Amino acid sequence: MDCYEFVAAEYAFLYNAQPTPLLDLRIMSSLPKLEFNKLQKRLRRFTGQAIEDYKMIEEGDRIMVCLSGGKDSYTMLDILMNLQKSAPVKFELVAVNMDQKQPGYPEEVLPNYLDTLGIEYYIVNKDTYSIVKQKIPEGKTTCGLCSRLRRGTLYAFAEEIGATKIALGHHKDDIVQTLFLNMFYGSRLSGMPPKLLSDDKRNIVIRPLAYCRESDIEAFSAHKGFPIIPCNLCGSQENLQRQNIRKMLMDWEKADGSRIEKIFSSMQNIAPSQMADASLFDFASLTIDRSGDRKEYGFDSTQTVDVGGVPSAHNDKIELVQIN
Repeated sequence: MDCYEFVAAEYAFLYNAQPTPLLDLRIMSSLPKLEFNKLQKRLRRFTGQAIEDYKMIEEGDRIMVCLSGGKDSYTMLDILMNLQKSAPVKFELVAVNMDQKQPGYPEEVLPNYLDTLGIEYYIVNKDTYSIVKQKIPEGKTTCGLCSRLRRGTLYAFAEEIGATKIALGHHKDDIVQTLFLNMFYGSRLSGMPPKLLSDDKRNIVIRPLAYCRESDIEAFSAHKGFPIIPCNLCGSQENLQRQNIRKMLMDWEKADGSRIEKIFSSMQNIAPSQMADASLFDFASLTIDRSGDRKEYGFDSTQTVDVGGVPSAHNDKIELVQIN
C-alpha cells in the first residue's frame, strides 16, 4: 500500500465512503501553490500559538520528536523544523522512531527519509510485538498494551539522550475524541493535555499540533508525499470504541462544522464550581453571606407573589416590603 492508497483508506473511513479514487487523490495531493501556502501558514501559525500558550518549548530545550511513520508525526516534524529557523529561542530537534518488530515493517523507510533531512535521529529496536501477542488473546485489540509498552520505552530513551521534552503528534481531533472516549467508556472527564508531566515527573510530553485539525494535516501530508507507514501491520484494528466516537463526531461536524472547535474551546474554559467534582471545588464549605450589598436579581420591593398555605385577611397577594 503506497501513501496515496493509505490516505484514501483513511478518508473513506472518516467519511464512511468508498475509498477516493487514486487519480483524484493524486490530484488532491498537488494543491495549487497558493492554496498550499495558505495551508502551510495555517498549520505553522496554530502550532506556534499552541507552543506559546502552553510554554511547550524553552531556551536550550532538546526536543525528542516521536515519529511513527504516520501523517501526524511527519507533519509535526516538518512544522517544527521550519519553526526552529525563526523561533525566538534556540532548541534542538531529535527524531526518534521505535521499531517494534512487527512482521512486514519496512524498516528502511524512516531512515531513508530522515537522511534527506540532515537531522539527528535514532531508531529504537524493541520487540514489543511478541510481548503483546503473548499477552493479548487473538482477535482482541492490542493498541492499549502496545501503547503503554511504547510509552515506557520512549520515556526511558528520552533520558538516555538528554531530551528535555517529548513531542507527540496528536491533533485537535484526537484530543476531542479522547475526551468523549473517557466520558463514555471511562466515566471521567479527561482528555489529552497539550502539555503533560509524566507521573514520575521525569519527562514532559508536548503536543505541538494541539490546535491543528486533522483535515489540514491530511491535506498537508498528501501534498508533501510523506512515505506513510501503515499503522496496522500488527493485524490489530483500531479500538472499536474510538471508532464509534470518531463516527459520532464526524456526524456532528456534518450538521455543524464548528462543533469540534466549540468542544475544544470548552476544554479551555472549565468552571469547577459549575461541575460536580468535590476534589476540584470545595462544595462542603459553601456558606451564605448577606452582609454585603445584594445583587440585583430582577425583581424589586413593589412586586407581589402568590402565597399558598398562608391565610390572608385582605387578599391572596402579599406585597414585598423592602427593609432598610
